[in-house]
Amino acid sequence: MMIDKTDKSLGELFTDLTRDMVDLVRQEIALARAEMSTKMADIQTALISVAVGAAILLAGLFILLLAVVRGVEMILPPEVAPWLAPLIVGLAVAGGGYVLLKGGTAKLSADKFVPHKTIESLKRDKLAAQEKL
Repeated sequence: MMIDKTDKSLGELFTDLTRDMVDLVRQEIALARAEMSTKMADIQTALISVAVGAAILLAGLFILLLAVVRGVEMILPPEVAPWLAPLIVGLAVAGGGYVLLKGGTAKLSADKFVPHKTIESLKRDKLAAQEKL
């Protein structure tokens, strides 16, 4: 029986496999970097927008709250109005702010920052490598 010169030895096959695995890991790292870079740029843009919007909204909210306090003062007896109106409005605003804060922090889970595409690709690569071995 003649040996075909195109056949590779076991050592050559392992060398090729090792080289391919190293290349694959490098590509996966590059994919993870690119994915995280895109996510971080999106997050940074969103945070800047939120910060500017919050500052403008806060200024308007202060003016509206002052108007609400003045309106509540008109309803209350004059002897308690100067201290009770701001207290009532402040408690109502603090309660609403607490509810919004809890809802927002619940949406900022760590799962949002996980590179899902890279993880799935790594799982597929692992299965492919196991099949070759």
